[in-house]
Amino acid sequence: MKRHLLLIAATLLLLALPAIAQRSRQPRMSGNPILPEFHADPEIIFSNQTGRFYIYSTTDGVPGWGGYYFTAFSSPNLVDWKHEGIVLDLATSQVPWATGNAWAPAIIEKEVAGQFKYYLYYSGHDPQTNRKAIGVAVAESPTGPFYDHGQPIINKLPKGVKGGQQIDVDVFQDPQTGKNYLYWGNGYMAVAELNHDMVSIDTTTIRVLTPEGGTLQDYAYREAPYVFFRNGLYYFLWSVDDTGSPNYHVAYGTASSPTGPISVAAKPIVLQQNPQQDIFGPAHNSVICVPGYDDWYIVYHRINPAYIDKKMGPGFHRQVCIDRLLFDKDGMILPVRVTHSGVEPVKPKMPKRKK
Repeated sequence: MKRHLLLIAATLLLLALPAIAQRSRQPRMSGNPILPEFHADPEIIFSNQTGRFYIYSTTDGVPGWGGYYFTAFSSPNLVDWKHEGIVLDLATSQVPWATGNAWAPAIIEKEVAGQFKYYLYYSGHDPQTNRKAIGVAVAESPTGPFYDHGQPIINKLPKGVKGGQQIDVDVFQDPQTGKNYLYWGNGYMAVAELNHDMVSIDTTTIRVLTPEGGTLQDYAYREAPYVFFRNGLYYFLWSVDDTGSPNYHVAYGTASSPTGPISVAAKPIVLQQNPQQDIFGPAHNSVICVPGYDDWYIVYHRINPAYIDKKMGPGFHRQVCIDRLLFDKDGMILPVRVTHSGVEPVKPKMPKRKK
């Protein structure tokens, strides 16, 4: 009897082995969301100093978008994320000109004579004007300590613009010229060239780039400009509709210059909701290319479905997610397939350092 039971058990094990092997071959995925708790407006970079990816975000889950500090998370592979702590706190003397509303950071890494510096741009509430303004803090490590410039670098509407806010900043270095640019604006999109010091702009270069036309169903500009470069083309992404709407989504256009003009894509929608999968309001993105490859990923936030009812505050219960960003043969962005599974681990190739 005992031998008979052992034979049955061995047979069952042999039958199960193919399924076990199949599961073991399935890639490990990041899952979505990739960060714990509530975060929004994610900015992602790869650091050549540390060989890790970093995400900086708006601290969410606070009524009235009242978060007052920025945190950093790091990862070697886009799957395993480590909390690196608070990097900038607008409720302390670390930022003397602002009192809170720490929103939508952007960061760039610079290496000069073998020394790394990190410039973190962000918006905060300026009590002197009772409006939002854009500031900058500087560090020698992607996790700080960051030292604020001491005053906002953008605190006025561009000439000719009658409404909107100075928020949602993006920083971009043109790989073709080496020049650095800031983009920003809620209600409008503006650009200005950064001065060599990276903590001030050349005000004579301010230009309004707001894409014209569109509707809330396709590409009507609202906020959150983001710029990247691939194969000779400049891509401009922006968010449409209100951040608390399930319809909040990303559209794009292209240009032959980092200062436009922008041509809206024939099929402009990059990210949009999928109610059947309980995915709502996917927008306010950044983009990353894995070093050494032409593999692109889009990092964005979406509304936690448990808070989708307006009474629950969907606009400040957002979570950070990641998915693949793909292009067709002509370089146009394909609509992103938003997922719950996320992405597989990546292994960046570290560029050779100059001696």
